[in-house]
Amino acid sequence: MAHSLSAKKRHRQSQKARATNRARKAAIRTNTRQFDEALKNKSTAEAQSLLKSAQERLDKAAARGTIHKNKAARRKSRMQKALNKLNAAPKA
Repeated sequence: MAHSLSAKKRHRQSQKARATNRARKAAIRTNTRQFDEALKNKSTAEAQSLLKSAQERLDKAAARGTIHKNKAARRKSRMQKALNKLNAAPKA
């Protein structure tokens, strides 16, 4: 356990940051799962709106340092690619 005042403060700050980061990551995972479900159900319109919100969340998390900017870019790219694949599939 920390003894100095500055170490105690740093511990409090890190706990707060950890809670915030965990919440942001959980929101990203939830949004991604919803997007994947929409893709599975072939719901293009819903997937498009979920992709937009997922991209916003990823960008914000990357800007705030929760995740790396390249990780955010990679995830956005993969999601967009999956949606493009769904849109290009012949309608049966």
